[in-house]
Amino acid sequence: MPPEVTAPRHIRLTSHAGGFGALPIQWGAASAVERGPVVGTTSKRSNRNVIGTHSGSYSVYRALAVACGALSRDHRADLTNTAPTDVIGPYPQWSDPGKIVSIDPWGATVGEVFAAELAAGYDIRPTIAVTKAHVILPEVIEALQSGRLKPDGKFLTEGGAACVTKAAIEPVWHLPGVARRFGCSETDLRRVLFEETGGMYPELVTRSDLEVFLPPIGGQTVYIFGEPRDLANPDVELTARVHDECNGSDVFGSDICTCRPYLTHAIEECIMGAQRGGVGLVSYSRKEGRALGEVTKFLVYNARKRQVGGDTADQYFARTECVAGVQDMRFQELMPDVLHWLGISKIHRLVSMSNMKYDAITGSGIEVGERVNIPDALIPADAKVEMDAKKAAGYFTPGLVPDAEELKKAKGRGLVK
Repeated sequence: MPPEVTAPRHIRLTSHAGGFGALPIQWGAASAVERGPVVGTTSKRSNRNVIGTHSGSYSVYRALAVACGALSRDHRADLTNTAPTDVIGPYPQWSDPGKIVSIDPWGATVGEVFAAELAAGYDIRPTIAVTKAHVILPEVIEALQSGRLKPDGKFLTEGGAACVTKAAIEPVWHLPGVARRFGCSETDLRRVLFEETGGMYPELVTRSDLEVFLPPIGGQTVYIFGEPRDLANPDVELTARVHDECNGSDVFGSDICTCRPYLTHAIEECIMGAQRGGVGLVSYSRKEGRALGEVTKFLVYNARKRQVGGDTADQYFARTECVAGVQDMRFQELMPDVLHWLGISKIHRLVSMSNMKYDAITGSGIEVGERVNIPDALIPADAKVEMDAKKAAGYFTPGLVPDAEELKKAKGRGLVK
């Protein structure tokens, strides 16, 4: 191991007061310069003006790389030629401190905006990257072969590749804003975050002057079908889906879940929307298993299938709650932030049946027109229990709500507003 790792050195606790040279952050400022940079992962601790480190959950892998000598602790990213392929914003929502509290709207352009600070030695890193890509899915190719989709060379190639702009976004939490969003005090939020992460970030309770937190969680990726600037134009038809990660279905095609079928259906709808002259959007968040985690999700699968009477809609949510203690921890309150980052004020076609997502989006001031449900033919046989339970719990459906007895049981558990 390199000397810088093995040699004894003084441990500087993050609970100590900050040093000199930290740049201020004014959340909700009208420009990136006025707002100030986010300085997290840096060997010069006195420059840090946030709690936590960059890269979310991957920060632990960075620590492993430093510990084994694969990465120098003082490595600075060379941001040459890394600028976004498409300009996003700025939009009025960026300077409204209540609209965006969980991401840094200026996070994609730090290399250009803070060039002087970078030259002065500040380790400022992007929290958003924007690039061009092709999305290739067998379901899209099948839709092309069956005639449901037509290639146009601009949005969809002859081979079935969808042309997109995509952005990767790391979480950046403004703690006062997050607390307001959830209706709790900032003091309580800080203390519980500190305690439930095993005391990982003592600054949460000792440094009230640091208001920005880089949590060790997954971020999100947005896929834009069409011109990104059209997302902010309410006169251009927007087809959108906000999707929460489901590795078992999204990647491996589970027979007990509708996530991949709904995701691929949304992508097909986005392609057709772009071809009609509109724009499509899929926002993909890392919240595996309702943010309960994949281990918990698999335990729930076992409990559902092994219970007396087998898997039933009226016990769908109860089995989750028995194992996890809660039905859902995705908390869609933070979800609309990415939509505001994109300047969205109206979604003409929302490809989602979720009442929680719909309520969060409309509650944040974004208008929603048509709601597009998943076609029955795309629902796997073993996933019909899940779909019936969700419809009884308040999910949008253009058809009949599941039978009155199931709805009654769902209401008794407080699942229907």
